[in-house]
Amino acid sequence: MTDGTTTAPETGYASVNGLQMYYELHGDGDGGTPLLLLHGGLFDIELQFGALIPSLSAGRRVIATDFQGHGRTNDTDRPLATADLASDVIGLLEHLGIENVDVFGFSVGGAVALELAIQHPELVRKLIVSSVSFRPEGDRGGNAEAVAEMTVDMIAGTPMEERYLAVSPHPDRGHLQGLLDKLSRYGAGETGWSDDEIRGIAAPTLFTVGDCDMVKLDHAVKFLQLRGGDVNGDFEGVPASQLAVFPGTTHFFGLARTDLVRDVVITFLDAPAPIGWADR
Repeated sequence: MTDGTTTAPETGYASVNGLQMYYELHGDGDGGTPLLLLHGGLFDIELQFGALIPSLSAGRRVIATDFQGHGRTNDTDRPLATADLASDVIGLLEHLGIENVDVFGFSVGGAVALELAIQHPELVRKLIVSSVSFRPEGDRGGNAEAVAEMTVDMIAGTPMEERYLAVSPHPDRGHLQGLLDKLSRYGAGETGWSDDEIRGIAAPTLFTVGDCDMVKLDHAVKFLQLRGGDVNGDFEGVPASQLAVFPGTTHFFGLARTDLVRDVVITFLDAPAPIGWADR
C-alpha cells in the first residue's frame, strides 16, 4: 500500500530440510507473478525489506522469508551454503504451491537468487540481484575478514542484535555468536558461476550495487555485459537486463535509499516482459 497505512501479512512456517522456515505473504497480486524477497546475512525480512514491502506489495503478491538461523527461522547443525539455502527456498515455494516468481535478493539473498535462476530457470520470471558478486574476484575484499572477526560484543546494541534477541526461536547471545561464526564461513569452497552460466540466465535481470559497495563496479559492468547490456540503447534498443548503481551507498546500507530503490525495482518489475515471456 502507498497511503501510509499497512495491512498485517499472512504468516506461517514451512517444514523444509529440518527447518521451520518462517514466511510472510503481503498484498493481493490479482493473479500476477509473485515477488520473492531474499534478505542478506545477519538481516531478516523486516531489517532488509521492511521499508520497501508496502510499495512492493501494492498490486502484487509479495513472499518474504527468513533464511536458516535468521529472523524467526530456526537454525540447525548445517553450515550456511548457497545451494542449501536455495533448496530451502524451493521447498518453501512447493509448500505454498507457487510455481513461478520474480526474485529480489540482496547479498547472501542475491547469491541464492542467482542459484535459483541458473539451476532452476523454470522458477524465475524476472531476477533482481543486489550487492553480490558472481565470482569471488568481484569482491573488493575486507568484508569476509571483518565478518570472520565479528563477535556478539561488537554488534551489541545494534538493530541486528536487538532484532535477533526479539524474534529468534533461540534468542540468546550464544546462538547469535553461532550464526556469526557460520556467516564467517559462508560459501567456503564456492567458486561462483561461470561467464557462460551468467550469460545463459533466461530471466531478464536487474543488477544493483552501491557505488562504494563490497562489489567492484567493473564486476557489475561485466555482469551487465554478460547479460546483453552496455549497448547504445537509442539504436539497439534497451536490453531486458539492466544495471543500477546507487550513489553514496555502501554494502551495509545497500537498500537504505528507499525511494530510489523503490523506483528502480518497481519500474523493472512492471516493464513488459520481452517477446517470448508473455506465457511464463
